[in-house]
Amino acid sequence: MSVTTRDSLTGVYDDKVIRQFAVMSVVWGVVGMLVGVIIAAQLAFPELNLGLPWTSFGRLRPLHTNAVIFAFGGCGLFATSYYVVQRTCQTRLFAGGLASFTFWGWQLVILLAVITLPLGYTQGKEYAELEWPIDILIAVIWVSYAIVFFGTIGQRKVRHIYVANWFFGAFIIAVAMLHIVNSAALPVSGEWFKSYSAYAGAQDAMVQWWYGHNAVGFFLTAAFLGMMYYFIPKQAERPVYSYRLSIVHFWALIFTYMWAGPHHLHYTALPDWTQSVGMIFSLILLAPSWGGMINGIMTLSGAWHKLRDDPILRFLIVSLSFYGMSTFEGPMMAIKTVNALSHYTDWTVGHVHSGALGWVGLVTMGSLYYLVPRLFGQKKMYSVPAIELHFWVATIGIVLYIAALWISGVTQGLMWRALNDDGTLTYTFIQSVKASFPFYVIRLVGGLLYLSGMCLMLWNVVMTARQGLKAGAVPVVQIPAVAAHA
Repeated sequence: MSVTTRDSLTGVYDDKVIRQFAVMSVVWGVVGMLVGVIIAAQLAFPELNLGLPWTSFGRLRPLHTNAVIFAFGGCGLFATSYYVVQRTCQTRLFAGGLASFTFWGWQLVILLAVITLPLGYTQGKEYAELEWPIDILIAVIWVSYAIVFFGTIGQRKVRHIYVANWFFGAFIIAVAMLHIVNSAALPVSGEWFKSYSAYAGAQDAMVQWWYGHNAVGFFLTAAFLGMMYYFIPKQAERPVYSYRLSIVHFWALIFTYMWAGPHHLHYTALPDWTQSVGMIFSLILLAPSWGGMINGIMTLSGAWHKLRDDPILRFLIVSLSFYGMSTFEGPMMAIKTVNALSHYTDWTVGHVHSGALGWVGLVTMGSLYYLVPRLFGQKKMYSVPAIELHFWVATIGIVLYIAALWISGVTQGLMWRALNDDGTLTYTFIQSVKASFPFYVIRLVGGLLYLSGMCLMLWNVVMTARQGLKAGAVPVVQIPAVAAHA
């Protein structure tokens, strides 16, 4: 049955599409993390590739990244941005039919990725593997998303635009620009799933990592900061620590991030000055990143005791700890001398996952735990102890995962550059692979723990939804305090 969320001042909020995105975010989270565990197992035990092209690491790895980033993370962002923009603007979604199109269109994109990537249809670009017909569909959906989001802001009932919407808005605009420019391609005549990039050589690499790093900067950082700036004050029942700092954080972050991409191309054919620009802006990026982290954590000033009893708040605050750690580690790895050791090693993979599992994963889970009971007319999730268990299982899994890869990565970097007195290599490549094996097994254990927590969340969400639908609940909400100047 249809469940609506009513408010005495604004009539009816359009929450059906939010429920759809919220539930599918958790479903795709399980799928994406399951594929991640499978490929982690393949690295430790290569025979699990099964000798089939469709189940090989090279085919499943881009499926994993797309499923976790764009299916799990993307659905979470659609859900939370649609929820936040309505509550902070005190109005229902603009063009509700178009919002519904973004849901079904996005699920179609994900389904096409699940089909085409294992079949080997790929552009070979990081975070942009999908071929040109799917890229066109993504662009159409994203423009529709922008119309819904900015149309809702345009019809707001309050003059002020809350800072979370600034971050969501910047993410929507930047991702549209990044996707369209980087995906420019020339289709092969007569081929539906084969194309060549419109760029060539070093220019192609530069455009790709301008896109790739800003996919991290805007899709995986700015957008999830939008979540942080709404759901931490709401769950803590405290105003954001410094509203002025949040605005400084916004402008400093979105300006600086755009220039950091070349740090992915140190010691390549890219001009040296371009590499240096990427390194310098990466180091500058540390300041706004930590400013935002501090702003979020200090929102708990005077309410630290809530962390003892509130597992949802724990998800949100610990996610910020991982955000701070990742945004310190990233600029350090962008320094050329450090990059000479870390590049191509598991250290880079550990860095990415400290941000993905620790920051993106935990803040999304915390936000959805806040949302789901409200969307289905319940006072709380079906099982609060299950949320508590999920937090600890996920956190332990993250620590095992990233610690194993940090150690493995530094070991690899040191072994690869070790020289004998006569200038020959001290170790063969296969020796570094053997040295990495125990850490790959630990990484697999960490991944299994994280996946088990996600499965627990799916059960909890399904039970909460069933409880709400069975009761025929029609939730009543208040205009949030953080909608005004927080």
